[in-house]
Amino acid sequence: MEATEILLIILTGLFLFLPAMLPNSAAVVFGGGTKMDFGRSWRGKRIFGDGKSWRGFFGGAFCGIVLGFIIIGISLIWDSSGTWGYGEFWGNARVIACLAFGAVLGDLCGAFIKRRLGMERGQKAPILDQYDFVIGAFLLTSLFNPDWVYSTYIEGWHIAALIFIIVFMFAIHRIANIIGYKMGLKKEPW
Repeated sequence: MEATEILLIILTGLFLFLPAMLPNSAAVVFGGGTKMDFGRSWRGKRIFGDGKSWRGFFGGAFCGIVLGFIIIGISLIWDSSGTWGYGEFWGNARVIACLAFGAVLGDLCGAFIKRRLGMERGQKAPILDQYDFVIGAFLLTSLFNPDWVYSTYIEGWHIAALIFIIVFMFAIHRIANIIGYKMGLKKEPW
């Protein structure tokens, strides 16, 4: 396989993962309102904390889903079959919803873990902060769309796309958070 083909696989994998990359940033914009844990504690610590609201959860996931359907629209320009990237229409909707909701669920699990470890909202948690949404997106999508995950990120040279996402997500996450911080949307740049 040529280097250009591997590069195309990597870029395609990253492009198809965008519906999972947007929700947590969008959740910051939509956040506020009723907290997901309703202010309740478990074993003396908040369940999720003040940073997790229902508006942010659903607003973030909705933005990821909208982006996914924009990607489908763009893909139709290149491939009129309508199956590029995610599969047929209902397959598209299922994969995109799993990526978007998996990302916000992964972030929610990350907040739960941070609270159990006694970490405050906004406290830096290297690796957990950068990969909770990636793990959530892949787990939920693998649960409902295992063939798509396998053919897009595991099979043959497609593993290069998964490795790229894992290796470079730290930098991508950091850059997005710095931008959010400079825009006044986040209290911390991490």
